[in-house]
Amino acid sequence: MSDQRLRTVRERVRSFPDFPVPGVMFRDISPLLKDPVAFRTLIDLLEDHLRASFPKIDFIAGLDSRGFLIGPPLAQRLGIGFVPIRKRGKLPGPTESVSYALEYGKAELEVQSDAVEPGQKVVIVDDLLATGGTMGAACELLKRLKAEILECLVVIELKLLKGSEKLKSIPFYSLLQYD
Repeated sequence: MSDQRLRTVRERVRSFPDFPVPGVMFRDISPLLKDPVAFRTLIDLLEDHLRASFPKIDFIAGLDSRGFLIGPPLAQRLGIGFVPIRKRGKLPGPTESVSYALEYGKAELEVQSDAVEPGQKVVIVDDLLATGGTMGAACELLKRLKAEILECLVVIELKLLKGSEKLKSIPFYSLLQYD
């Protein structure tokens, strides 16, 4: 992976101390999304990683909401479909749902019951992994549909929060890491 390409992406991530609560350093990808060269570089890097890692992927599953910004262009590049995993009550038709704990309460995620077929190979994508609760819930949903989860893929990992440990045996990849 080119250090210059990675630097191009890293330079477009900005930090906001004490957001959303005191003591939290928020990593914002908005500048990355605004810069077409940096965003294309991000998708290039993720595409290169997936092509080198997996000979066959059936779907990219993106988490509500920033996984929706990264997942579709990545799926398009790979010539595969995109599956949305949304907050409860946002998807029509039969769904599978799972509740999970947040630092400040509970939340629920859903996926349409026919989103994937048993044995299909899926990569789950989001912008950031913090405590791992949302990503872990997404994995649970796809396991219920009997998908084969190849990897959980994020742009940013907050290492100190040890979210990847919640994913247990599921492979995990982050492009950028912060303490």
